Amino acid sequence: MKRILTLIILSVVVSYGCNDDFTKESPKGTLNSEVLQNAEGVDLLLTSAYGLLDGFITGDPWQGSSDGWWLDVTTDDAHKGSTDVDQPDLQRLQMYNWTADNPYLFTKWVAVYGGVDRANSVINLAESIEGQDFSAKIAEARFLRAHYHFELQRLWGQVSYISEADQLDPNIPNTGAIWDKIEEDYQFAIDNLPTTQPVPGRVTSWTAKAFLAKVHLEQHEYTEAIALFTDVINNGPYSLAAEFQDNFTWAGKNGSEAIMSIEFAVGGVANDANGNQGATLTHPGGGPYESCCGFYQPSQNLANAFQTDAGGLPLLDTYADNDIANDAGISENDPFTPHAGNLDPRIDYTIGRRGIDFNGYGMNPGQSWVRGYETGGPYLHKKGSYKKEEEDQSKGSGSWGQQSSGLNYNIMRYADLLLLAAEAEIEGGSLAIAEGYVNEVRNRAKNMTYVKELDVNGEFTANNAANYVIEPYPDGTFTAQGQAYARKAMRLERRLELGMEGHRYYDIRRYGEAPSIMNAWLVDEDRIFGNARFGSVSVSDKHNYLPIPIRAIDLSNGVLTQNDNWK
Repeated sequence: MKRILTLIILSVVVSYGCNDDFTKESPKGTLNSEVLQNAEGVDLLLTSAYGLLDGFITGDPWQGSSDGWWLDVTTDDAHKGSTDVDQPDLQRLQMYNWTADNPYLFTKWVAVYGGVDRANSVINLAESIEGQDFSAKIAEARFLRAHYHFELQRLWGQVSYISEADQLDPNIPNTGAIWDKIEEDYQFAIDNLPTTQPVPGRVTSWTAKAFLAKVHLEQHEYTEAIALFTDVINNGPYSLAAEFQDNFTWAGKNGSEAIMSIEFAVGGVANDANGNQGATLTHPGGGPYESCCGFYQPSQNLANAFQTDAGGLPLLDTYADNDIANDAGISENDPFTPHAGNLDPRIDYTIGRRGIDFNGYGMNPGQSWVRGYETGGPYLHKKGSYKKEEEDQSKGSGSWGQQSSGLNYNIMRYADLLLLAAEAEIEGGSLAIAEGYVNEVRNRAKNMTYVKELDVNGEFTANNAANYVIEPYPDGTFTAQGQAYARKAMRLERRLELGMEGHRYYDIRRYGEAPSIMNAWLVDEDRIFGNARFGSVSVSDKHNYLPIPIRAIDLSNGVLTQNDNWK
């Protein structure tokens, strides 16, 4: 079998140049090239290309999930959760036993190249129709093609770029990085997309500028990144939502902060196929969610990172020295007092802690809501779980029942972009500008509504649920303290703001610090759990990229080659 994409089955199949004469009449209930030769057909295929943003094309939906949660369980932010014998292939990834035969890797590979293929179908169809200008639709398709290739490049490092000309024979060698092709597609999108779209979820020229800036940042091309980030910040349509929590609610969908989102919805479609099926494992494994799973549990190290000093600033160098209070080993029948020290208020919108309200469902009681207590710790993933008051809009009712969700996933939101811009300014621009971006994010957190305490009847009081203390960095701190300090502050701010949103895996690799961060974390985890669970695990530079799936190499008849570090 020659084609890399042999196993990819598109939901809409377009056949070019079919000359069968046994019938001149198109079969009813099918979509063929003649039916699609119009603007509606182009838009139909384009919708299909957007449809693979969720990563679900074949196999288990969570294996190709585009919200980054299962990649995050290989970082210091999260544990796999659940039990060790549930999803053992993901357990192998968490333990850094990475092999080319892991089905998570192949399912992800197929899903992302499936997105490339669908984008190419749009381009080929649009270019085959005479007399109409489809440049804007082609620009959307090229943006999506760039997005999917960007994901491939970051995950595997050595991948094939598949253009519309290659679609019928996409068996292209993976000879190296494809940054130049990704940049060309994003630039075409910038030049040809409108600045606004009539429906939510469609990309604009501003979206393309934001992502091209990120591509330059990924390559440490700071001058180019700064120019684009500055344009988007100064002239684009985005702003921070007044409430941090609005980024994780149904009511907050497609708000001022959303730069690019995966659009999810439940109800009206069999099995809630338009819902977020990729995150079906990540709701609490007990309590009101009636979920099976309880995957993606925040780590103690992430919880510790939310500690602040008397002035409301993070403990940049010492947060891991002391664990915040947790209920590990404490029965629900025994008394427990949540951490009394200073905390960044974002912790209780990010991490489900005992004694604190969980998304409107009442006080988190502890162990009975945590399926993987012994192996994943006492904490719950909170951002991706729907809120009680939004059950009608966000709670699925299909084959995966309450685990499905109608909450959008923000691939990029404005706070993310501000902190990426801060990173670029620290590395190649101005520390003062970087400080301003970081403080925008911190001031929003300072001024947002804090999680409130519950009384004995389960009703909210006027009191905060914890001792929340947060302030921006005093003016001139970054300049006075220097680049190393600013870099440390910005990187921790990304973790605090974006924790449990699927960015940590990519961040620590872009920093070039994945091995050192992870090896230190693994030692600390053995301390926390009081065993040698991670004692034999070691992370090295080869883990900066995933091994290319062996099935993909086999299907290419050897045209694809394995990454050097995984041969």
